[in-house]
Amino acid sequence: MNISPFPPWIVGWLSELRIDVALPEDDIALELKKLYRRMQRPVDPMHAMAVIDIEHPRLRFRYREADGEHYVYAEDPAGACLAGYTVFNRLIEVNKRTDPHLRAPHSKYAPPYRRQGIASLVYRWWLDGGRNLITGVRQSPASHALWHSLAADYPLYYVQLHDKRLRVLGRQVSPTMREAFHTRMLLLGKNGCLEHFVHQTGCQH
Repeated sequence: MNISPFPPWIVGWLSELRIDVALPEDDIALELKKLYRRMQRPVDPMHAMAVIDIEHPRLRFRYREADGEHYVYAEDPAGACLAGYTVFNRLIEVNKRTDPHLRAPHSKYAPPYRRQGIASLVYRWWLDGGRNLITGVRQSPASHALWHSLAADYPLYYVQLHDKRLRVLGRQVSPTMREAFHTRMLLLGKNGCLEHFVHQTGCQH
């Protein structure tokens, strides 16, 4: 009997993925509590964060930008807590021309709020704004599954990132190339096209 929480097409890849290291749950819980306390202090910059237009029946999403990195915090007002957050990181691996057009997302959510599509809502908000995403060096199985579900609505390409140069490999690559250290996945934002992205970043195609 299959008791895996992931669909069969994901299970077949798990042994090949560059799996991200799971953080201890206590560390995540402590970080979220500290961040939520900061949000309650009027003198803290996190207190006055803007509320952004992401619809959810329980959660309110707040946003801030710092040093070119973008943070979206999912707040549970009824539970008086922070459900989690997603940060869209800059990549030191890309050159200055490419940097404005790519961010790598990383999410942390408390266990009660996982597997509810919250990260997907945040990623879609980012992509619907016409902005692009690239994977980091490692992914969790849940993140890997999320990216492929988003590929139903946004163009997904495999790319190679090496020596600050980005090269588009295509929509499909061999298993060996897919799991190569320098191979990443790229999601183009809403109404984005590969030709425009290549023109913006000067990457190889």
